[in-house]
Amino acid sequence: MNAKKLKNGMRVHLLPINSTKAVTVLVLTKVGSRYENNKVRGGSHFIEHLMFKGTKRRPTTLDISKTLDQYGAEFNAYTGKDMTGYYIKIAGDKTPIAIDLLHDMIFNSKYDQKEITREKGVIVEEIKMYEENPIMHVSDLIEQAIFEGNSLGLEIAGTADSVKAMKRQDLINYRDKYYVPSEMVVIVSGNIPKNTITLLNKTFGSIKQKEKPPEFNHYHNPVRPIRIKRQFKDLKQIQVALGFETPGRSNDDMPAIRLLAGILGGAMSSRLFIEVRERRGLCYSIRASVDNYEDVGVFLIRAGLDAERLTEAMKVIFGELKKIKKNGVTEKELRYIKDNIAGSLKLSLEDSSNYAEFFGRQELYLSKAETPEERLLEIEKVTCVDIKRVANLILDLEKFAIAVVGPYKNDAALLKHLPVIG
Repeated sequence: MNAKKLKNGMRVHLLPINSTKAVTVLVLTKVGSRYENNKVRGGSHFIEHLMFKGTKRRPTTLDISKTLDQYGAEFNAYTGKDMTGYYIKIAGDKTPIAIDLLHDMIFNSKYDQKEITREKGVIVEEIKMYEENPIMHVSDLIEQAIFEGNSLGLEIAGTADSVKAMKRQDLINYRDKYYVPSEMVVIVSGNIPKNTITLLNKTFGSIKQKEKPPEFNHYHNPVRPIRIKRQFKDLKQIQVALGFETPGRSNDDMPAIRLLAGILGGAMSSRLFIEVRERRGLCYSIRASVDNYEDVGVFLIRAGLDAERLTEAMKVIFGELKKIKKNGVTEKELRYIKDNIAGSLKLSLEDSSNYAEFFGRQELYLSKAETPEERLLEIEKVTCVDIKRVANLILDLEKFAIAVVGPYKNDAALLKHLPVIG
């Protein structure tokens, strides 16, 4: 599906959904923590916060929230390592309000120094919250381990020190460099008014195009064996993550890699869930998933495990990985997970917000957007031979990363629980 373009070249997708009275307006910008330098470490996330602190027309946070609360709207924002998103979900006839407000926030926020100083304290507390939550923090630790030496390995919110040191003008310069039409996508999905393109041209289309900003620091695959990151906590249930590098999101093998993750740990009937939890009671939760960036990705296995039975749990997990590499999967298993993914996708796209995300992320990253039907056709083409091939490509049991939040004071104390590979 091709994007429309506003008069300044900014890309737009209009996605009608006849079965809803709601509209989601989503604005995505191709910038996140991997684009940052030392002056603005955590700056992408900081800017996201500041967008809600007041504009010239709506001077305070209360002015912004009251505008949306009046109509029962849902609104929020989020920051990743390579994107930032802002959205409003509102009744379809109030679409002009959502478009006008998002445009005002993104391009006319004041960045008041008092608000910046106050928000630094808020973000420092947010950083502490993540660091003190084992389930959340192990996800950060595994990417630190895999991408050590590259900006992908740095935490999205930055550090307490980097946030406290950030200066107003550096934040504004960073915003002005990356919040430009060529790096932005607007998606409107749901019960869309007929004059939406006109509204978008008057607002987002009025922003002057600038030169293309610099790219991020690309990841180069170093030859490294096992990489470890730990956080010491005296816990009975520990959090463990295993990570294996994958190709970037546009790689032709991604449908097969996603199916591999589903078979291993994508559902309560998956191999790891059955073997680790149901048959042996070694964990409360265990999941496999894939996180992708432009040039690289991560195949993740995450689990909450009984600390006293870690050796047994790791033996079972690695045993399942070796088994799928050696024997592959059955046609029945593959059919099951294809149906599972297709059903989940169809259910999620009934919501205008998820529908907007589905098309918006593709357009932002790949400059094109396949339809759900095209996505499912790609999944259907994957064979058992493909699954075994990508398992052997990705699941290198002598080259991986491990992150743990638990009672391990040094690497040796953790490594003794890993099975001998061979």
